[in-house]
Amino acid sequence: MTMTRLARTERHALCDLALELGEDAPTLSGDWTVKELVVHLLIREGSPAAIGITVPPLARVTDLASRQLAKTDHAVLVERLRKGPPLYSPFRIAAMDKTLNTLEFFVHHEDIRRAQPGWEPRELDTRVQDVLWKMIRVGGRGLVRGAAVGVTLERGDTREQAVLKDSSTPVVVRGLPSELVMFVYGRQEQSRVELDGSPSDIARLTGADLGI
Repeated sequence: MTMTRLARTERHALCDLALELGEDAPTLSGDWTVKELVVHLLIREGSPAAIGITVPPLARVTDLASRQLAKTDHAVLVERLRKGPPLYSPFRIAAMDKTLNTLEFFVHHEDIRRAQPGWEPRELDTRVQDVLWKMIRVGGRGLVRGAAVGVTLERGDTREQAVLKDSSTPVVVRGLPSELVMFVYGRQEQSRVELDGSPSDIARLTGADLGI
């Protein structure tokens, strides 16, 4: 499976689940509902107002655009998201979609899934796990900047390791790549991983503000 294909399949799976659960269902993305998460994704890849997502002083611009867009029917918004970025969006470029949307849509799909009672991890194909590992072993470095301890990821299936934050005594986070992705994106409590390290370092890592 290619990264571009995974970005697309996760987009469609997220949309299917968003319709199934309804607009008011909770997510792991802060206090956002499913509809608010869908609005965020639409703004992110299809509106100039997305600048407020990465430039905090302009967050009001994004908030206003989000409130306006949220007046649209939930099902309409979901189908708009399913169709992919608009023609003028840089996310329409295959390389951009692959690089910026693969983990984005995987994590947010899981944000919806794992906020529901009784969730269990998906059984993902090894090819999917390989794609996630390839991306998180590099992209994860920026996601653990807020950690006060060293962080090493270890694949639970192959034992391959990736150092995200160097230290002589790192916390080793062990699990399938899908679970490692969720952990370093700040969903520590909802990820199925094992942690090896001193109790104090593990406490600092599980309580750290990880992710974007």
